[in-house]
Amino acid sequence: MKRTDRLSALLVLPGILLAGCTMVGPDFTRPAAPGVTQYTEGGHPAPADNQTVQADWWKLFHSTALNELIEAGLKNNPSIAAAEAALINARESANAERSNLLVPAINAQAGETRQRLSPEAFGFPGSPNTFSLTNASVGVSYTLDFFGANRRQVESMEAQVDAERYLLQAARVTLAANIVTTAIREAALREQLRATDGVEQLESKTLSILETREKLGAISQTEVQLQRATLAQTHATIPALQKQLDQTRHQLAVYVGKFPGEAGLPRFELKDLTLPRQLPVSVPSALVRQRPDILVSEALLHQATANLGLTIAGAYPNVTLSASFGSIATRPGDLFNTGSTIWSLGGNLVQPLFRGGALQAEQRAAQAALDQSAAQYRQTVLNAFQNVADVLRALETDATALSAQTDAAAATRRSLTLAQAQYASGGISFLTLLSAQERDTQTQLALIQAQATRLADSAALFLAMGGGWWNDSGATP
Repeated sequence: MKRTDRLSALLVLPGILLAGCTMVGPDFTRPAAPGVTQYTEGGHPAPADNQTVQADWWKLFHSTALNELIEAGLKNNPSIAAAEAALINARESANAERSNLLVPAINAQAGETRQRLSPEAFGFPGSPNTFSLTNASVGVSYTLDFFGANRRQVESMEAQVDAERYLLQAARVTLAANIVTTAIREAALREQLRATDGVEQLESKTLSILETREKLGAISQTEVQLQRATLAQTHATIPALQKQLDQTRHQLAVYVGKFPGEAGLPRFELKDLTLPRQLPVSVPSALVRQRPDILVSEALLHQATANLGLTIAGAYPNVTLSASFGSIATRPGDLFNTGSTIWSLGGNLVQPLFRGGALQAEQRAAQAALDQSAAQYRQTVLNAFQNVADVLRALETDATALSAQTDAAAATRRSLTLAQAQYASGGISFLTLLSAQERDTQTQLALIQAQATRLADSAALFLAMGGGWWNDSGATP
């Protein structure tokens, strides 16, 4: 047999032996989707058809500035970069482990040594001899995976790759939702500051009138002091609103990978954000296949299942084959002569016999870890459905609240218009007009908050439904 044929036989032999191997331990099965028909008690039945979420759902708010900010965040946010690096780390580690465990290891070796041996060492008289040895060989080693320990190890690492992949998607969709809600909060705070400044101006005018009337003896000093207290309270809210606005801007800068002191962030106004006309609601069976947090938990459950199989396989025999083929000679020129050929074949079997109960304890621990992962998966699914239910209920009440606040704002605006006409004709005092203006401004403040809440909860629904990442052309469900 030629040398190349012998080497090929050594490489093929493990594959032939592995073909008859089995895998001990449980095989992973994806958990079934919950059989619920509605998201909330007494309402919100699951839709008949799955309503998918587009990958760039934030574009439904029709804000060019918001779209550009999210694109910058997805590109520059350090948390996204860290999640991408973690995925690469897990994937390449799994690739390395797969090669180490499932592919025969082949090593080439060459060397030359200078030796001096004395015949006296072997019981013969004579003078010491000095000579050189040159050798070159190729060695192959392989552990036969009769019971699937190596394959379970690779399976466990591939499940970790899945977990990191879904963690990356979770980071991306969460970042997009955070930028949207933070931009909405900035717009609302800006409007609230503007409205509060108007209230302060009206209350300041009211105070001036009351002070004049108090000097004329028309009213008591108590009424003046009450108005001063009201003005002071309104004035005290402005620094707090300004602080919240500044902190919101700082948060937006960090989301897009910038320092808070850097310029260039757009200014957001509520009038520039459009409420999406249609909000998607996924069927429960699709929700558990779309939400990244559920998929992460499922991947960890898969990993725990593989680890249990790996632990069980540790109690079975382990067989390692090794072989080498090469040449050895006292002169480099004779290295590849027929008489210089050397080879070896070997096998090693290890069967655990007594470990003081360690193997059984390890298996019980792995089983407990699997039970823990299963319970955590169920909890993640429950939390996800609670999240959806909360958002759906919030949107329902948001719509009612926004409608009521819109009606209230319209009513106070009509009242203000009437008061302005009455004041122009001398029918009411200026104080009465200022009171109508203040009520109108306060109602506008409540309307601003209702609009912002409805916008933010709409973004929360897109996140609750998984964020649409699976509809991205570069994503893998």
